[in-house]
Amino acid sequence: MTRPNRRGIRVIAAAVVAAAALVLAGCSNDSLAAQYRAGDNKGFISGDFQVQEIPADQRGDAVTFSGTTDQGTDVTSSQYLGKVVVVNFWYAACGPCRAEAPVLEKAFTDVKGQDVEFLGVNIYDQAETSRSFAQTYGVSYPSVIAINNGDIKMSFAKYVPLSAVPVTVVLDKQGRVSSRIVSQLSDASILTSLITTAGQTS
Repeated sequence: MTRPNRRGIRVIAAAVVAAAALVLAGCSNDSLAAQYRAGDNKGFISGDFQVQEIPADQRGDAVTFSGTTDQGTDVTSSQYLGKVVVVNFWYAACGPCRAEAPVLEKAFTDVKGQDVEFLGVNIYDQAETSRSFAQTYGVSYPSVIAINNGDIKMSFAKYVPLSAVPVTVVLDKQGRVSSRIVSQLSDASILTSLITTAGQTS
């Protein structure tokens, strides 16, 4: 076997360093992911499922958004200030979205009467399909229809990888992202715990 010469070794080492830099650069735009990778017990991960939290003193600016729900009602972020808001990104043909719908509804029911609102964001469907989904799966909170106007998706683009839908974001009472769940929510208590934290630390 021929051993690589010193020049060859330097070239290989440089390639490895460059590849590592590209990987880090690709992740550096996601502050939540970076915080999670720090391994300081702010969240946990199992397979593709991730729960990530941001301490109150490290949250960014409030997320401003607007849209029209599947019931034809206009909504804006300003009307939710002073409340914890759960924003769930989904679409009807998404299997995990269908599976988690009853879990989200249970969490919604569990926190009724508190200063908490739920809002879906349907990223692909028209209003009729969204309403049909809600009826089939017993979802009682509204969803913004984003297929014809992508502004709300842009508002959350820093926090929501649409390729990983469903994604659930919890906003604190100041409208800042407090936590997010990437992939299917399997237990309502996970979300209600994040809601409690967001309400206490706003």
